[in-house]
Amino acid sequence: MRNEHWMFGDGMNERIRSTHVPDGRVVDVTSVLQVTRNVLRHIIPNINLSMNGHIDASDDQTNLSDADGALDALHEICCELSCKCSRGGDAHATTMAIFNKLSSYSWGAKVVLTLAAFAVNFGEFWLIAQLCTSNSLAKSVALLKQPDILEHSQTLKTHFDALSKLINAMVDVTKCIVELTELPSKYISIDEPPLSTAMAHIHAATYWIISSVVVCVGQITGLIGMRHEFITSTSDAWELSSLTHKVSSIHEHVQSRLCLCYQRIDEKKLMEAFEHFKRTIETPQVDNLMILQNIFGREENVLNPERAQVYINVLRKKHVLLLISDLDISQEEIRVLEVVYKERVSSRLNYEIIWLPIVDRTTWNDGYKENFSTMQSNMSWYTVRNHVAIEPAVVKYIREEWGFVKKPIVVTLNPQGKVLCPNALNMMRIWGNAAFPFSSEIEERFWKAKPWTLDLLVARLEPNLPTWVSQQKVVCFYGGVKMEWIESFTTATKGVAKALDIGIEMVYVGKKNARERVQKITGLIKEKQLSHAWEDDNVWFFWNLLESMLYSKTQHGKTIENDVIKQEVMTMLGYDSSKMDGLCSTPDRVKW
Repeated sequence: MRNEHWMFGDGMNERIRSTHVPDGRVVDVTSVLQVTRNVLRHIIPNINLSMNGHIDASDDQTNLSDADGALDALHEICCELSCKCSRGGDAHATTMAIFNKLSSYSWGAKVVLTLAAFAVNFGEFWLIAQLCTSNSLAKSVALLKQPDILEHSQTLKTHFDALSKLINAMVDVTKCIVELTELPSKYISIDEPPLSTAMAHIHAATYWIISSVVVCVGQITGLIGMRHEFITSTSDAWELSSLTHKVSSIHEHVQSRLCLCYQRIDEKKLMEAFEHFKRTIETPQVDNLMILQNIFGREENVLNPERAQVYINVLRKKHVLLLISDLDISQEEIRVLEVVYKERVSSRLNYEIIWLPIVDRTTWNDGYKENFSTMQSNMSWYTVRNHVAIEPAVVKYIREEWGFVKKPIVVTLNPQGKVLCPNALNMMRIWGNAAFPFSSEIEERFWKAKPWTLDLLVARLEPNLPTWVSQQKVVCFYGGVKMEWIESFTTATKGVAKALDIGIEMVYVGKKNARERVQKITGLIKEKQLSHAWEDDNVWFFWNLLESMLYSKTQHGKTIENDVIKQEVMTMLGYDSSKMDGLCSTPDRVKW
């Protein structure tokens, strides 16, 4: 740490620390500070108005009935300040005297009580200044105590501006010190960084706040006397400016350490909530309501498919599919899921989907908000009401336990809240509602029972497939984005089929992640009548279906050495990455 100009050497540090002998007495520093800030808030913004007799009639409702002991100490500090400063005493000596009087109090209580004593002193001064033009009693007191204040009001403006800046800085540091001393020990230890680092120089910060109060009271005492040499003095203004710079530097230092402390506390709270959610979701439940309540925390309402707010218990004892994604989930993905979701009605399947968006709260802006609203409007299932509905601990669990990174996943919960599959999106793409209730066991069973056939791969994409199969035709699916190759390939393939007297149908399936080029080529293929060609959604689904098959197989421990289907899928995806490709199939066999 660099040597800040407000820090002390070992000798001074020891002298200050030697006065600190806290006895555990409790002071409601938050309430005292609130009243103090209210006093100063009424004064500082209205200095110019106060000169013209403005009266702020705001009431302070804070109750300090339990602070009698602390208020006694506050009165002693008021007397100390009035006595020492009126005699032009040494600021350091007065500061140390206050330290000794407050030796039994915490660092937070020391600064709050001293600042409160200053607020009393300054408040009395300004009450007279405010009321002297409208209240005969105040005017009489002003004539006796502050005879020239109105005469020199414009001359004093610059002086009070400097005082205001210092007072604001003092309040900022005091607030930080109070926050540091009241951090919850459950989540952060005073013996370990970052709190131990933050507290290492709290005595110096406290010293400069008390010292600044002493200087400010001295300045006000000078104003009450209204000596001409005081009004025109530049040394006093320089002292205020110098102190303001010093106290502002202290605030920057303490605030940065306080932020680190809050960050550590947030981390501990997040981990605590994470462990709680982990225990809850891994413990057998009577129904899924507690799991859902943990996911949404304080957010008790969600939006149903009709976009009406409903309580989350409408999902109780239902199979619930958690669609988890960021805001970049594709419209194709939404449309594919929508088909499956709507088909559940005719299949009499009792499940619901709810969208859980995973977003970065720190970078949220109007653009993301608009995108979020658009996503909501495009979904025909349940969604959250707002982007912060999901508890941060749940987001952490989703990332760490369910493996969410970027691509959408669907986590299935049974009516008791048990996780049936950490990502059922693949089996929903492959088998649709036939795989309900979308458990890992069903996925494994389907792979053992379902052969690697053309029907599995493209039955939902090519409406003519049943006819072609009944006619015993060979079906050739091909891709690529080079028109010259496509023309050559389709011509040659048709020629071979004709020579062998084989019935053949050809379908262009495009290429993954090449939408614009595929659209252009699809148009040319149709124009030249080279073959059949799929529309965008089917092209997208075909290549993502292949990926889903690969991921699904990998989830169940299949390797390329021991699984024929995985071999074929990887071959197809490999061709998509580098070469032109073609898949030719008979009704019972697929070969790339």
